Amino acid sequence: MAPSATALPAALTSKESQFVPIIDFAPLSQASHPQLLSTARSILSAFQKSGFLYLKNHSVPQSTLSDVFSHSAAFFARPQSQKDSLEWTTPAANRGYSMPGREKTSHAGDDVELLRASNPDLKESFEIGRDDEEAHPNHWPDQREESGKKFKSVMLDFSAQCNEIHSQLMRAIALGMGYEEHFFDDYVKQGDNTLRLLHYRPVSRKVFEMNKGTVRAGEHSDYGSLTLLFQDDRGGLQVVDPRGDYVDVKPIPGTIIVNAGDLLARWSNDLIKSTKHRVVEPPLELRNGAGQEQDEYPARYSVAYFCNPDFDKWIEALPGTWEGDKGGKRYEGINSGKYLVQRLETTYG
Repeated sequence: MAPSATALPAALTSKESQFVPIIDFAPLSQASHPQLLSTARSILSAFQKSGFLYLKNHSVPQSTLSDVFSHSAAFFARPQSQKDSLEWTTPAANRGYSMPGREKTSHAGDDVELLRASNPDLKESFEIGRDDEEAHPNHWPDQREESGKKFKSVMLDFSAQCNEIHSQLMRAIALGMGYEEHFFDDYVKQGDNTLRLLHYRPVSRKVFEMNKGTVRAGEHSDYGSLTLLFQDDRGGLQVVDPRGDYVDVKPIPGTIIVNAGDLLARWSNDLIKSTKHRVVEPPLELRNGAGQEQDEYPARYSVAYFCNPDFDKWIEALPGTWEGDKGGKRYEGINSGKYLVQRLETTYG
């Protein structure tokens, strides 16, 4: 029995559901579940066809997510001087605060400086990495404050939960590809992943009217292996479908959006897709139900957990993806950490 399909939420059209399927996470949390293998194959199929999926019945409680979003909003509400004191510094560290326009999301081959100058991304962010990496400590808010201590505790607990989901998804990919379930375990032991808090500030509708190329986050693909995305209810995420059209990936309560990144595509010799996506302004809400659109797009918050192979791992085409009539290896092998630093150097300039 295939576990991948569910009744479509009212917010999701048939076109959207066909491209970004909804998959039940529950079988992945039980080693002996009768639908474990079929779920794993559904996950691999989604990553091959669209690079994106919705994950329902996952292990992160709604109360935890509410706590994370509340503390994220409180962080971005801090005075600008406090946030600037925690600024992002180097690609090797990849930790700290980035003000709007500092980063320009893109994909390999883009002229990032030109994109940043013409259409800067309308967001601010805060990156949190492994907290036991002495060479690159996290930039926590003042730990003498109770709010700073709570922020750290909430984000580290949440990161640990996301890291476990990452491991379970990699086991599903292993099964889907015909490997032993724990094939990738040694590649993800350290948890060299990044938790990113994102705040898209309120924007006047005139900003988008005056520059039709303006978006909240430009077209890009993610760099690592997998991304777990948690959204608020504002919407705006769009994904490129096989015809080159953008499809809305609307928020569905109780789900995580998961997408494959460039390094996993490279690792799989392009068996798995890393799909371009962006964040645009969602439809304006009506003012007081009077049929007149509001003059301002409200703030949007999201939380992304970027997953990677451990930074000391050598990544090259996986067995079974390149031999014989499969055409050989499309990419040279590369160190995981070095690859990420190269991509971040381009992004931040």
